[in-house]
Amino acid sequence: MDRRLPPPIHYSEYLRLNELLNCQQLESQKYGPPAHDEMLFIITHQAYELWFKQAIHELESVQSEFLSPTIPESKFGQVIHRLQRVRTIQSLWLMQIDVMETMTPLDFLEFRDLLVPASGFQSLQFKRIESLLGVRRSQRASADRDFIASRLNQTEQAQLAQWEAEPSLLDLTDRWLARMPFLEIGDFRFWEHYGNAVREMLNNDRRIIEFNPAISETQRSTQLAGNQATLQRFEAILNAQSFDKLRSDGEFRFSHKGFLAALFTHLYRDQPMFHLPFRYLTLLVEIDECLTQWRMRHALMVQRMLGRKVGTGGSAGYDYLQQTMLHNRVFMDLYSMSTFLLPRSALPQLPQQVTEALGFHFSKG
Repeated sequence: MDRRLPPPIHYSEYLRLNELLNCQQLESQKYGPPAHDEMLFIITHQAYELWFKQAIHELESVQSEFLSPTIPESKFGQVIHRLQRVRTIQSLWLMQIDVMETMTPLDFLEFRDLLVPASGFQSLQFKRIESLLGVRRSQRASADRDFIASRLNQTEQAQLAQWEAEPSLLDLTDRWLARMPFLEIGDFRFWEHYGNAVREMLNNDRRIIEFNPAISETQRSTQLAGNQATLQRFEAILNAQSFDKLRSDGEFRFSHKGFLAALFTHLYRDQPMFHLPFRYLTLLVEIDECLTQWRMRHALMVQRMLGRKVGTGGSAGYDYLQQTMLHNRVFMDLYSMSTFLLPRSALPQLPQQVTEALGFHFSKG
């Protein structure tokens, strides 16, 4: 086979540095003396967009794998690796805020008014990251929905609508979880055993509250009410109709089967078969949490720079960013898992057939 070597390429040609390093055009310089810190502002936001592009590249590859009817174990390690890369990239997003905060409010005011009506809100790539994870228009804060309608042009709004029509990682993860076996084998019904273990645990807690001489009657009444509410919460997730009612009220986003499979994975995460699935679910939480941290740091930075002034592009600044921090979280079902965990000593013992399957049991011959 004649495999010709490609022509030699220079470092600057490969990275197209002539174009890249000429993309920093100061608006302030067009109207008078250049504002020194505008260069920092531009480069930081351009760097964000480059890292957003890489995160999208990784998340779309994960989305593609989960669109398949099955995910081979050989691919699952790759999925974990790429999500870990996204999580590492997010650490850079947070570090860039440290760099931005070397700019003082007075330095920012030197060029801020020249940015109108541009706003970081208009980053379509960031909207793509949100849509890939599972943020949807109906979930967003009212101010966020208003900004989509008023600050994105028609082409951008159509693109966002197309992305939101695709299965998100939340949707695909739910489907994947719902296919999990192990929960009913032969006469074994795991959730009956789990429910009994929960009731025994909470009854024991109730007895401790009832006979604790160190608390007042008011405290006892409050704690008993909390114990009863916890029991009702457990009973709700074990009943498909009750769960679906909570889901329709917006308390859950996973299906009943998907939620129970995620809970089973958390309960038996020490089993070899669940090492990678548990790591996958944990990474989704970490990515969601880091997005929330980034929004919080961004909000605090805006408050530091602008106080209560209107944000760039006419947004409500700090107040708007606070709203997105509260509303645009995706994997709240996974955050709530700890509510329903039991001590390892109280976990129902799994049948040998299930334990062997979860432990990659090999029988010679």
